[in-house]
Amino acid sequence: MNRRDALERVALILGGTVIGGAAFLQGCKNTTEKAASFSLSQDQIAFLDEVAETIIPSTDTPGAKAALVGAFMNTMVMDCYKEKDQKIFAGGITEIDNSANHMFGKGFMNITPAQRKSLLNQVNKELKAYNDSKKEDDPNHYFGMMKQLTLLGYFSSEIGATQALRYVAIPGKYEGCVPYKKGDKAWA
Repeated sequence: MNRRDALERVALILGGTVIGGAAFLQGCKNTTEKAASFSLSQDQIAFLDEVAETIIPSTDTPGAKAALVGAFMNTMVMDCYKEKDQKIFAGGITEIDNSANHMFGKGFMNITPAQRKSLLNQVNKELKAYNDSKKEDDPNHYFGMMKQLTLLGYFSSEIGATQALRYVAIPGKYEGCVPYKKGDKAWA
């Protein structure tokens, strides 16, 4: 058994899922050259910020847009994803915009937050159906990648770690049993 298989099994045994697990387990590309075919414009990064903000909206804590998750997604996809996944991811931006045009007669950036939520809920249903019938060699779904990167980018950002989660910059001693009350934030 190699290290990657062992890490996957440990994650499954512990009952958790590593967010962005593919990037975590595969690591970044071991090359100094960037994929020349992948490059997002500032408009596309702003688009990803809005997608991420729809997934993790601002409430009593700042949302994903405040954490600059769109720029994070761009960096992760450019530096860590294989070329075929980069193409799927970039095609997903076009796919979401085309779906918005089809459903609402306007591009994703021009529809209301409620319409964005409705659209992304529909895309999420498609993702679930795709994952249910997915075979091992099938490519990743663009929205699955976007969701994973949104969560990874948000909760590893300063805003996500310090405002959405409980954060102790210098933790004290290990306490294996800490009282939990319903509604408490998770620890960063």
